[in-house]
Amino acid sequence: MARLLIIHHTPSPHTQAMFEAVLAGASDPEIEGVEVVRRAALAVTAVDVLDADGYLLGTPANLGYMSGALKHAFDTIYYPCLDSTGGRPYGVYLHGNEGTEGAENSVERITSGLGWQRAAAAVVVSGPPSKADLEKCWELGATIAAGLMD
Repeated sequence: MARLLIIHHTPSPHTQAMFEAVLAGASDPEIEGVEVVRRAALAVTAVDVLDADGYLLGTPANLGYMSGALKHAFDTIYYPCLDSTGGRPYGVYLHGNEGTEGAENSVERITSGLGWQRAAAAVVVSGPPSKADLEKCWELGATIAAGLMD
């Protein structure tokens, strides 16, 4: 069975709503043969990442950068996973009030260094997520999970 790992930092109601929509999409009953595992960014381990076949990353944009929690996750897993996770698909969702481009670019640089392949467009939301924004989050989760089906 394939494993999708959601690494998230959800300090606000907005990022929590996005996380829940991503999780709902990834866990859709029509997607078979994919186990969805979720880890808080401050708790994820290299073993979690090595055991996964694909990734969903969620973070707020803080002062134009990804959250410190997601950066800590990358710092923790980068070298142990560098030679073993290349080519795996990932998706990302971001929430911020401004400066989301820097956060998206920083995630892109690190995932490129790991050799991960973006499998869907990033979902970037400023302000409270609308119904359409949450539908995009749901689609992101479903797209990445469906891509892992056998």
